[in-house]
Amino acid sequence: MPPAPALSPTLRILLGLAALVVVLAGLSFAREIVGPVALAAVIVIICHPVRHPLERRRWPGWAATTAVIAVAYVVLAGLALLLYYAGVEFVRLVRDSADELATTAQGLVAWLQGLGLEEEATDAAASVLDPSALLDHAASLGGAVLGILTAFFFVLAYVIFMAADGARYARAERTFGAVVRPTVGRFLAFNRGVRRYYVVNASFGAVVAVVDGLALWALQVPAPIVWAILAFVTNFIPNIGFVVGLVPPALLALVVGGWPLMLAVIAIYCVVNVTLQVMIQPKFVSDAVDLSLTLSFFSVIFWTFVIGPLGAILSIPLTLLVRALVLEGDPQSWWLRWLSGDSTARPPR
Repeated sequence: MPPAPALSPTLRILLGLAALVVVLAGLSFAREIVGPVALAAVIVIICHPVRHPLERRRWPGWAATTAVIAVAYVVLAGLALLLYYAGVEFVRLVRDSADELATTAQGLVAWLQGLGLEEEATDAAASVLDPSALLDHAASLGGAVLGILTAFFFVLAYVIFMAADGARYARAERTFGAVVRPTVGRFLAFNRGVRRYYVVNASFGAVVAVVDGLALWALQVPAPIVWAILAFVTNFIPNIGFVVGLVPPALLALVVGGWPLMLAVIAIYCVVNVTLQVMIQPKFVSDAVDLSLTLSFFSVIFWTFVIGPLGAILSIPLTLLVRALVLEGDPQSWWLRWLSGDSTARPPR
């Protein structure tokens, strides 16, 4: 039987792109499961080093695995409590400020109409401060968070399995020998990159949250703790997270203190958040995970499009995973790895 003819490079590229489209469509279709499962995997990767000092103290494997699971569940519980508290306080704040929001919206409409803007533009601006619209957005956001948490609790068992398998995967080289060393090394590097990324983000997020919260408290903007939590959470969205965290407290400052207070809040966020999150943090993130600034920014847009809002938070780990699976195993892809920001990429000898 004669051998099958080799595919031309152009055809291979087209087939690869077609396969990529199919995979991305599948991920998007299953986003309600893929997102929480990816988040569970990231949390297990972050918590996995807990087992190393325990194993050095000769703890049995099941006890070290239980410790990893316990730490992962504590992290999950902390995130859930933070989001729940912020959501409840936000809804209460909107309800308590309904009259002020309506008055401010009317004043904004009158001012925009005085500038000669079209009715559609003024209606759109007024809807931003409409209490019912804000509550609807809060309800939809709360529903989305609840959906994510519900799906996530379905994969809590998966967290247990991953934590248990973590020890087994660590023995792969002893089981199969040096032949699997390059593959194991790639994924160990991926795990280290994920952990470094979240350590950097959590550190900068904590600083930003404290500074923003204290500044809003000093300006007497209501619920500064809620906005501090929001600043911390949105810090995990690379490059553009501070904008998401700025809008709610700025609008609230407009309601309670008028334009001067709103401009003061915007000025503080621009000085603190832009300096730390936009100018300084991306450099630390880029150095920690060896991703270019351009790819870091693009990955937020891409993964949000594929798997929804959770993709913005998981964008860097997902991009690192794709690079580990697709590029790092192919010596001929060193140029693409270098373009992605990998400082270790070199042409094969």
